[in-house]
Amino acid sequence: MSVKLTTKYGAALLAVCVGMAASSGVAFAKKKEFEPLNEAEFEQAKSMYFQRCAGCHGVLRKGATGKSLEPKPDEAKKSKGTLKLGTKRLEKIISLGTEGGMNNFDDIFTKEEINLLARYIQMEPPIPPEMPLSLMKERTKQHVALKDYPTKPLHGRNWENFFVVIERDVGKVAIIDGDKKEVVAHIDTGYAVHVIKGTEHSKVGHTKDTGRFWYTMGRDGKMTKIDLWQKPENMLVAETQVAYDARDVAVSGDGKYVVGGGYWPPHFVIVDAQTMEPLKVVSSRGVNVDGEYVNESRVAAIYDTPNESSWLVSMKELGQMWQVDYSDIDNLRIEKMDTAKFLHDGFFDPSGRYFQIAANASNKMVVVDSKERKLEALIDVDKLPHPGPGANWNDDKCGPVGGTTHLGVGKVTVWGNDPAKHKDNAWKVCYTVDTDGPGVFIRTHPKSKYVWADQTKHPEPAIQQSVKVIDKKTRKVVKTIKLTDKKGYAAVHMEFNKDGNEVWVSIWNRADSLKPNGEIVIFDANTLEEVGRVKGLYAPTGKFNVHNRVNHVT
Repeated sequence: MSVKLTTKYGAALLAVCVGMAASSGVAFAKKKEFEPLNEAEFEQAKSMYFQRCAGCHGVLRKGATGKSLEPKPDEAKKSKGTLKLGTKRLEKIISLGTEGGMNNFDDIFTKEEINLLARYIQMEPPIPPEMPLSLMKERTKQHVALKDYPTKPLHGRNWENFFVVIERDVGKVAIIDGDKKEVVAHIDTGYAVHVIKGTEHSKVGHTKDTGRFWYTMGRDGKMTKIDLWQKPENMLVAETQVAYDARDVAVSGDGKYVVGGGYWPPHFVIVDAQTMEPLKVVSSRGVNVDGEYVNESRVAAIYDTPNESSWLVSMKELGQMWQVDYSDIDNLRIEKMDTAKFLHDGFFDPSGRYFQIAANASNKMVVVDSKERKLEALIDVDKLPHPGPGANWNDDKCGPVGGTTHLGVGKVTVWGNDPAKHKDNAWKVCYTVDTDGPGVFIRTHPKSKYVWADQTKHPEPAIQQSVKVIDKKTRKVVKTIKLTDKKGYAAVHMEFNKDGNEVWVSIWNRADSLKPNGEIVIFDANTLEEVGRVKGLYAPTGKFNVHNRVNHVT
């Protein structure tokens, strides 16, 4: 597969990077086997790194979820440096992956492209440009005027059982009718949308038409607004760009604001939810929990708090959770809570008071109390926890619990999360379940007797293509479901329908994700048998049922 430059970030940033390499002298490896990249090779490698590597290893390659890829060794990070590893060793790692959570890329990149990447990461990383508020405003567009918004749905479908589905690499979101099992629309968004959210934690009486509007955040920092009441051709109503590299977005409980978090530049931006006009930029740079100043302090997860007028914003490299009160954005009140590095993604407990978030490289689940605005607990778990949207359920012995998969090991870890009625079990590991390989997502539903976990991060194809089903009562794996045996395909992410009687699981082609060869396989949530498929999708990854997300069904 030949990787093409598909992002505004890539075009703007690469121009800067190439210029820096030519004018200021990019530091190349001195090792014998290293061959300097010419401008064309540099541009191609930079694009590949941004698309496939920067999320885990960082724009500046200092490491986070993934290891440091800086050329020089760093004892504090236990890094040998890419120069010492050399091209051949780096090619092998990129090609085959590791059982510690890095995918193989030999079915995505050619040998020549892997060679370019191996050489590229032996260079000093260039520093990308900043993005001022004025530029964000220039990139704000209204596709549908506010006066033309409909007052009722125009398509006659049960939109509350729609699934909004991220079509990763082509920069689209699919809207699927959960009743009819058919695609309603493919909507153009930013590149590699990471998250799509609606008003999940709306305040009664403050927000109308809850679940109607959805907001995406792409890897290129583009934020789009989708209106599920529109006819398919008009569902994309507005857009803006708040960063060059970004991951998450959240809507305020009153429906007035949307906030987007940047990986680069490291900041978050408050946006008018109606017009999508950027209003305020807040830098996330600062001093981490170790007392070190961090220039690349990326904003990972952002969630609206169900019971407070605030967002919880995770500062990946700082190891801090910031609780941002949005009741007066001109005079922001921000409480900064020291937690652990490197914060990534999480979910609320059923009460909506406690936020449970993975600190990947610290091998901990962090719990913050959104009412008292303080750190509640640190839970020791296994290597590189990653719950995604997470899962809550009731255990016969421990009471209410939450669970996570791990990027670094085949295991599901379960802990108690009810300090009010089950104090003795709260924030302690209740039990673990071994799986065949590392996973990215775990999901369940209050009406289901099962918990589902994927295994997408294991380099072995047969394991990538399978999901585990765990019985809540017995705490054992009751079924391993292999969704495909097609070369280059993987199974990823599960979501239940509104009624909880169906489970939707994605399969997508890692080797050729730019074609509509992906599918969603639908299972009966009770019998665990396949009942249908939705085909013609572009690398479907995260998919979110409107009713479940709006009503905090995790």
